[in-house]
Amino acid sequence: MSEPTTIEAAPSDAGKDTIEAAAPVMDIRNLTKRFPIGGMFSSHEVHALQDVSFSLPRGEVVAVVGESGSGKSTAARLLARLMPPTSGEIVYNGRDVLKEESGRASLAYRGDVQMVFQDPFGSLNPVHPVRYHLERPLKIHKKASGRRQVRERVHDLLNIVGLQPVEDFAAKFPYQLSGGQRQRVAFARALAVEPKVMLADEPVSMLDVSIRIGVLNLIERLRADEGISFLYITHDIASARYIGDKTNVMYAGRMVEGAPSGELIDNPAHPYTKLLLSAVPNPHAGLRTQETQARGEIPSLVDPPPGCPFAARCPHVMEVCRQRMPDTTWVGTDHWVRCYLYGE
Repeated sequence: MSEPTTIEAAPSDAGKDTIEAAAPVMDIRNLTKRFPIGGMFSSHEVHALQDVSFSLPRGEVVAVVGESGSGKSTAARLLARLMPPTSGEIVYNGRDVLKEESGRASLAYRGDVQMVFQDPFGSLNPVHPVRYHLERPLKIHKKASGRRQVRERVHDLLNIVGLQPVEDFAAKFPYQLSGGQRQRVAFARALAVEPKVMLADEPVSMLDVSIRIGVLNLIERLRADEGISFLYITHDIASARYIGDKTNVMYAGRMVEGAPSGELIDNPAHPYTKLLLSAVPNPHAGLRTQETQARGEIPSLVDPPPGCPFAARCPHVMEVCRQRMPDTTWVGTDHWVRCYLYGE
């Protein structure tokens, strides 16, 4: 379930700006995605996402963490409208974009919501120089016109992402760049259309540890200087703590916990969140306790069992956990969890 956003009606236009500032830039409601498998005569489906709900506040970084196969990247691709959801709503600036069918509205949304992919080696066409990758979105979305204006804007984008000298980098081909430089070009390409939201799908997972911090700092600088809202997807809960204002935890296609990043790290509630934190190297901690040790197997997404998806691996499992998915319980200020260990 999503975190409820309560906005009281203003008695006059004087409070209108305050209300709009408080409303999230994007509100995802009960988003579900199922992939049919086995051909046209089969009824089997992969339940990649199930009733996923969360909000993306304006000018903040919301991290989504979880292991491979939890549905993080699928959620990002749905928000980027690279594929249609099975059901649910994607509310952007107060309107459900899934109900907008006109080409102009779709193009405007795709300009406002940009995605940076995980693989910097596969996201750039190797036969074109960096200049081409940045000029193309400028022309398609009419953000610059004329050879001189386009050239100046390309140089501005390279400066923003820290690739200097700009003339040299604009003329280089992707194979002449390092992984970190390619990822910066991917960010520059997304910035070309002046987005309001950026979906960063594990942007540092394929980079050397020594250059990851540079890309993370770039995200923070873009948030602070450009006011861009970020959805930062990762399986590394430590980087989520570093970059995220809030962190949501996903497991087997469901959101199971969410809180401000510091609160989530210091006071994890869900047993799966505790398991993730136990995997973070800590020289001052002893061996993992029985409470956080994994057991059992990840449930099948083709025929998911009823109840909590973590029940088969949870050391605190109860019979009710295997019967139905728990509702949202608030365990602190802006901290919620879906677990029967809390609440009544």
